[in-house]
Amino acid sequence: MAYRSSGWLLRLSVEPPSPHPSRQNFPSSPPDFTVDSTDIRDEWAERSGEYSPAYYAYYGADETSELVQSILAEHVEEDAAVLEVGCSSGRHLAALAEAGYSDLTGVDINGDALDVLAETYPDLAATGSFHAIAIEEFVTDVADDTYDVVFSVETLQHLHPDVDWAFEELARIVDDLLITVENEGGDPGEVNYVDDNVPLYYRDWNAVFTDCGLTEVDSIDGKRDTVRIFQVPE
Repeated sequence: MAYRSSGWLLRLSVEPPSPHPSRQNFPSSPPDFTVDSTDIRDEWAERSGEYSPAYYAYYGADETSELVQSILAEHVEEDAAVLEVGCSSGRHLAALAEAGYSDLTGVDINGDALDVLAETYPDLAATGSFHAIAIEEFVTDVADDTYDVVFSVETLQHLHPDVDWAFEELARIVDDLLITVENEGGDPGEVNYVDDNVPLYYRDWNAVFTDCGLTEVDSIDGKRDTVRIFQVPE
């Protein structure tokens, strides 16, 4: 599949960004404690500093924003209903809005995300639909086939195994295209830790979503993340 460039450039900063939490080579053994799904939700809901909505707003759209846009351009029209789970400050959705996509929805558990989004991308905030809520809470209230596109960038990998059922819900609410951009650098079932409070759960995303009835139509192995493109069978 050929991907067309949207013209988005990675924003450069005076100081180089710290490594993204899902892009570091973490030790394979976890810390000496166990976190549950509530701990993880609380950690992301209260996150500030590195990897917070303000952090991502500062660095803005990047090559992943460009890639997501290129994938959408190959598959859907600009009036497609698009949902990003784990949207943070909205930088990927802002890139889509700039490219002409008009029906955009974002979900993020961090309450600051909506304020940061409104300050950084006011036009997007005014025209899009945004929700400060956990993914697993949001999806249960969404009707079947609501969104033409659902995508996640390094978000689903942080969901606790207790809420694996949410993946089937994502497959239920998507009508056409589901895109995952997640770290698959470890064996499925293995856990690494971003820091003492944030686990990264390696999963076989092909298996996860094909088991939910979707069909994988393409994949791209990146340096750190694997991009997978799934479609709803006709």
